Amino acid sequence: MIRFYSRYKTRASTNLLSTLSLNHSSQCGFSLPLSTCTQSVQQQVNCVPQTPNLDPHLGARFLQNCIITGDLASGKTLHCHILKTGGGLDLFGWNILLNLYVKSELLSDARNLFDEMPSRNTVSFVTLIQGFSEFPDVESTKLFVRLHREGHELNAFVFTSILKVFVNMECGELARNVHGPIYKLGHHSNAFVGTALLDAYSSCGCVVMARDVFDCISCKDMVSWTGMITCYAENDCFKEALSFFSQMRVLGFNPNNFTLASLFKACVGLAVIEVGKSVHACAIKTCYETDPYVSVSLLDLYTKSGDIEAARHVFEEVPKKDVIPWSFMIARYSQSDRCEEAVRLFCRMRNEPVVPNQFTLASVLQACATMENLTLGKQIHCHVRKVGLDLFVHVSNALMDVYAKCGLINDSIELFKESANRNEVSWNTLIVGYVNLGNWDMALTLFSSMLNDQVQLTEVTYSSVLCACANLTVLETGAQIHSLTIKTLLENNVAVANALTDMYAKCGNIKHARLVFNTIGQKDVVSWNAMISGYSMHGLGNEALVMFKMMCKTDVKPDQLTFVGVLSACSNIGLLNEGEAYFTSMVNDYCIEPCMEHYTCMVSLLGKLGQLDKAMNLIDHIPGEPSVMVWRALLGACVIHKDLELGELSAQRVLELEPQDESTYVLLSNMYARAKRWDNVASVRKNMKKKRVKKEPGLSWIESQGIVHYFTVGDSSHADIRLIYGMLEWLNLKIKKAGYVCNHDVILLDVEDDEKARLLWVHSERLALAFGLVRTPSGCSIRIMKNLRICLDCHVVFKFISKIVKREIVVRDINRFHHFEDGVCSCGDYW
Repeated sequence: MIRFYSRYKTRASTNLLSTLSLNHSSQCGFSLPLSTCTQSVQQQVNCVPQTPNLDPHLGARFLQNCIITGDLASGKTLHCHILKTGGGLDLFGWNILLNLYVKSELLSDARNLFDEMPSRNTVSFVTLIQGFSEFPDVESTKLFVRLHREGHELNAFVFTSILKVFVNMECGELARNVHGPIYKLGHHSNAFVGTALLDAYSSCGCVVMARDVFDCISCKDMVSWTGMITCYAENDCFKEALSFFSQMRVLGFNPNNFTLASLFKACVGLAVIEVGKSVHACAIKTCYETDPYVSVSLLDLYTKSGDIEAARHVFEEVPKKDVIPWSFMIARYSQSDRCEEAVRLFCRMRNEPVVPNQFTLASVLQACATMENLTLGKQIHCHVRKVGLDLFVHVSNALMDVYAKCGLINDSIELFKESANRNEVSWNTLIVGYVNLGNWDMALTLFSSMLNDQVQLTEVTYSSVLCACANLTVLETGAQIHSLTIKTLLENNVAVANALTDMYAKCGNIKHARLVFNTIGQKDVVSWNAMISGYSMHGLGNEALVMFKMMCKTDVKPDQLTFVGVLSACSNIGLLNEGEAYFTSMVNDYCIEPCMEHYTCMVSLLGKLGQLDKAMNLIDHIPGEPSVMVWRALLGACVIHKDLELGELSAQRVLELEPQDESTYVLLSNMYARAKRWDNVASVRKNMKKKRVKKEPGLSWIESQGIVHYFTVGDSSHADIRLIYGMLEWLNLKIKKAGYVCNHDVILLDVEDDEKARLLWVHSERLALAFGLVRTPSGCSIRIMKNLRICLDCHVVFKFISKIVKREIVVRDINRFHHFEDGVCSCGDYW
């Protein structure tokens, strides 16, 4: 909201010279009308250089005419003549000449003239202070101090001028230094001075002081009331603003455009759209609905309340000769995911005699980025280069976002390098771009460079890099970033806290995820979803359902992702009745239409419990074509329950949708191998070779001291391989004594049992575990990530080892987390 009191203060201050001018003229008998005097003076303009003794009153009147007509050249001519002849103006005339330079924004010349004036009074100081107030610096305050020290009068115009300087310098707290003199001299009851003082306190958030100043004003006018209402609205005291407006109306004051704009801001802050509509009616009655300030505030009210149609009606009714309403509406369309309408409005604007500015173009580029409309983005890029608007950092950032979201991250990098004025948004745009493209390593590298360049970190920065850590499962790096959020006081930001919760959950530390979740003050749906899905991923289905019940007791409404987490939790622990009840409740109680993820969870739940016919029946009733995820869930269940016929059908459906899906070939081959149908196994492998489908090798990795160590099946390339195999031999002896028996059926190859046992002991997750035991301190948890499903035998082995070494072992496979501790797994052997 633009602070408007300065207009009234400026009006009061600039009227000082005209008021003194009339007094001066009457005292000197110079009472001709201005038009007559102007004609008289104009007849002598050509004679000024030749006139040795110019009449002071005539010179002053001539300079006044220069100010009115904006004729700086004639004023300078007279100034040169005075310097040459050494006379011709009195103090009143010098002040008018000073005012001419100030109004022409020649502040350096004005300051030189001020220093050379033979004498100065309060008007001289106020004139120069007003000039510096538009370009505020310490010089303005020095002039005020000098005025006071030299004993000049401290009147209302002096105080309103210096208070305006404080506001423009964004140093409203300095008003305390002049509040005392204002009070001592009795100006605190003056409406002009009081409103200026109120505005200064308002600008620095001193609402209580502003109210005290308002109460001291003896004759409160509409400007004073508006000042207090705006103070409340600008400092988020929205209820007080509306209450004050009611009091103002009771006293018979009519609102102006600035009052209404502040009231709309208060309505937005309180989310009271109905009250906003009442104020809208008031604006119509007072004929302010088409005022630029009011119309933009109205657009803000309706767009932020989600009533885009009402905003569009307001937009159509307001004058559109200015670029501001166009830019505002395009921006709101873009921010409301109505990007096509934003683009259409931009095209309509281009047919009007309105030139788009940098804000317009940045907003339409945002729409292009969301729509991934590369063609239009490139066209706008060419335009901004032609008109030079690409030099504005927010336009450059918007262009970077377009290219990043369209997959051309290298083009974004080029723009980043070319930008001379890049800011934290520039860095964030690239980091978010890399995260969205799945290039998480590069996102973290860029974050490191951002730290080295000492660029300010924001919630967007932290949210993005924590997402990268979650996907890379680098817990140590995520924990270091967590410490940075604490140092930069952003750990309580809800977006950052949500990202931290998600990062800890996905990196295997569900306890820390819960601790972060508990610190969130205003939990939103993302907070609850992160915790529910986190518990579900870790096989803690009961905890996930308890969390959902807690969420239902709050004002936060569950969404589609919430029920994905809930149904996934039921699937992970085999709660059929609860899963079916939640699925029904989602539709009937929350009016959420099931999506493919919900159907996938239900098929998985039914399939794992062996109800394959019921799962197939559910698939038949899915509206539209079932997705690959649904058929994969059914295929996985068929593998568990050895239903070869339905498994073949499921595999066929998956391969019809994704012919290159290697996991389906592997599962189908495994099913044939368990049935000892080796000819079919050979046929599947031959088909894979023919279609050039390669089986993804088993890969496990573990993080140690910030370095990620990778292991494949039978890997012998690691620097610590001797220690690793030595640890494996020791573990093999220990668990056999504890009762371990090898499950040879896990190896689906036509080889002897001894060979199967040997192959099992070089599985990638066992190598990673042995490394963790060798390189991590005793008692520390070991976290291992695996790109495939953990095998049955490894699952049994890890339970034995967790009891022998007395450590918690966390394994995340492709489906979920397994927490092994004291011989027990969190999954309850159900996964």
